[in-house]
Amino acid sequence: MRSDLYAKGIAGRARGAASYARVGLESDVMSASPHRLIVLLFQGADTAIGTALVHLQDGNVAEKGQAVSKALDIVNNGLLAALDRERGGELAERMGALYEYIARLLLNANLQNDEKGFVEARRLLGELASAWNEIEPGQQHEA
Repeated sequence: MRSDLYAKGIAGRARGAASYARVGLESDVMSASPHRLIVLLFQGADTAIGTALVHLQDGNVAEKGQAVSKALDIVNNGLLAALDRERGGELAERMGALYEYIARLLLNANLQNDEKGFVEARRLLGELASAWNEIEPGQQHEA
């Protein structure tokens, strides 16, 4: 009985922490600049791919699929959709092709249970995120 109460208490705290995190993220999103929103998308994709890797290693197929779906949603409906192909020209086209490649990597890694594919997708997104962070508006960068 005592262990049941303890388990319920931990589960309740975990739900509470998750709710608090969601509210914090929602607040961050609502007040974020366009640049910050892209940073949050990169962070979300990284977290989702990391989660997919953990579930792959643990053999949790359904949870892995959910994490991959979240990562794909972020890449396709967040990062890719945010590109302004008219104003961005060739750079936006190349970024779009790279996001599409990352999405294919994630799909194939999911289907093949290929850890290397997840790692490569995560590495590429990490490099893009790092470059994006370097161009933050309003920041002075020394040459």
